[in-house]
Amino acid sequence: MKLQSPQKELYGTEQCTALQAQRLAQEIAFAPVVFQVSRLMVKWGILELLDQNKNGLTLDEIAQKTHLSLYGVKILVEASLTIGTVLLKDEKIVLAKAGWFLLNDEMVQANMNYNHDVNYLGLFYLEESILNEKPEGLKVFGDWPTIYEGLSQLPPQVQKSWFGFDHFYSDNSFEEALKIVFDNQPKTLLDVGGNTGRFATQCVNYDKNVNVTIMDLPQQLQLMRQATSGLDDADRIHGYAGNLLDEATVFPTGFDAIWMSQFLDCFSEEQVVSILRRAAVSMNENSKLYIMETFWDRQRFETASYCLALTSPYFTAMANGNSKMYHSDDMARCVESSGLIIETIHDGLGFCHSIMVCRKR
Repeated sequence: MKLQSPQKELYGTEQCTALQAQRLAQEIAFAPVVFQVSRLMVKWGILELLDQNKNGLTLDEIAQKTHLSLYGVKILVEASLTIGTVLLKDEKIVLAKAGWFLLNDEMVQANMNYNHDVNYLGLFYLEESILNEKPEGLKVFGDWPTIYEGLSQLPPQVQKSWFGFDHFYSDNSFEEALKIVFDNQPKTLLDVGGNTGRFATQCVNYDKNVNVTIMDLPQQLQLMRQATSGLDDADRIHGYAGNLLDEATVFPTGFDAIWMSQFLDCFSEEQVVSILRRAAVSMNENSKLYIMETFWDRQRFETASYCLALTSPYFTAMANGNSKMYHSDDMARCVESSGLIIETIHDGLGFCHSIMVCRKR
C-alpha cells in the first residue's frame, strides 16, 4: 500500500507520547459514550447556548434555559469537559473549539446524523459482517440482501440521514465535475447508480442539448421519477432498470459519456471489474467513462482520510458486506483489468473527490 503526504508521514510515524497513546486508547474504549453525549449536546441546544453566551453559563443557567434537569445537564457537561468540547472558566461553562465545530461544521453534522440514524445499531454486528461478508447489521431495519434494495423502505429519518450524507459529499463536487464531463460536449450520458437524479438534473440544466439516462434498480428509478417530476427539462432524464450485481445485466449502448459517482464503492473489487467490463463493451472508441470517488489516499487533508476510512465499516455492516472506500491504486487495478485505460485523474473536487477519466483500450 502506497501513501502520499501528509498521510505518509502521519500513518508511518508514531504521533503520540505514551500518555497520549494511553488517552487515545481510553477514548476508543469510550467512543460510543463520547458520540452519544456529544450528539445530545448538539441536539438539546447546549452547545448553541454556549456559542451565544461567549462569557459562559453556569450549570443552573444551562438547566433553566434548556428546560433539562440539573442532573441531566451535569451528566452531559461533565462528560463534555473531559471530552474537550467545552471548558470551565471562572466557574462557568464555555464553548471549546471542538464544540464549535460540532455545532457549525456541516460535514460534522452530516457525519453525525448518518452515524446515529443509519449505522449506530447495525455496527454492533460488524464482527459477524466481516466474518460472513454479509451486511449483518442491516437486519436492524429489515430483511434485504443489501441496503440498496431496502433504501426506499427505510424509516424516514434513516432515509433523510442516508441521503443527507450521500448528497452532502457528492453535491459539493458537481459544479467542478460538470466542467470536466462537458469539456467533451457529450450529447448522451449514462448515469450509473444515479439515485434520485440529482446529477442528472444538474446535467440537463448545464447543457440544453444533453439527454441523460439513469441506470439503477427499479425502486431507485421510482424515487428518481418522484424527485424529478415537474422539474424543467425532466423530459430529457430517462430511466433504464437493471441490477448491476446480475452478470446478465448489460449496459445500453450509444452513450458519449458514462458517469459513475460514489457508485463503485458500493461493490467488491470482483464486482467492480465485472461492472466496468460490461461498461467497456457498451463503449465506442470516442466514449469516456468518468469515475468520481472519494479515494481515501488522495486527500489533501488527513481529516478527510480519517472520515473516509471510517466510512468503510458502513459498507461492511450495513450496505453489502464486501465493499469499501477504495485506495486509488485498487481502483486503478480494477479499471485496467476491465479493458479500460485511465487517461487522467482530477483531484481536489469539492471536499474530497477525485475523477478518473477512462477510455476503452
